[in-house]
Amino acid sequence: MGIRHVGEATAKALARHFGKLDAIMEASEEQLLQVADVGPVVAQSIRTFFDQPHNREVVEQLRACGVTWEEGEPAVMEVLPLAGKTFVLTGTLPTLSRDEAKELLEAAGAKVAGSVSKKTDYVLAGEEAGSKLDKARELGLIVLDEPGLRALLG
Repeated sequence: MGIRHVGEATAKALARHFGKLDAIMEASEEQLLQVADVGPVVAQSIRTFFDQPHNREVVEQLRACGVTWEEGEPAVMEVLPLAGKTFVLTGTLPTLSRDEAKELLEAAGAKVAGSVSKKTDYVLAGEEAGSKLDKARELGLIVLDEPGLRALLG
């Protein structure tokens, strides 16, 4: 929707946490801060976005045109095993596509980033891993292969 500071991972976390767009639109900053991937700056940005009548009108116009999005019940507040951990994927995995690996990680609470940095917790490396693997080793990060990921996920 173009909300400042809200990328794909944060949008997914909001959707899982609240279940419905209306719940996100009505959430207070305090309620937004309960979402794993939302800090004070992001919470304020979301609240500011939905406090603007024009942005609410856009949502209503989309609905009037028949645009829908998947909604459900809010997620049960549970502690996910990889909550707060950041992963970077590189190379080709033996049995998982990159999208499948990303879905598994996000379902376990992890954030999947596109590049390696000192904020990265794990690098999931497959065959023909390149510069991301080199940088991970240079930074002393934990490098996992697919079986290592499956063991971590339990």
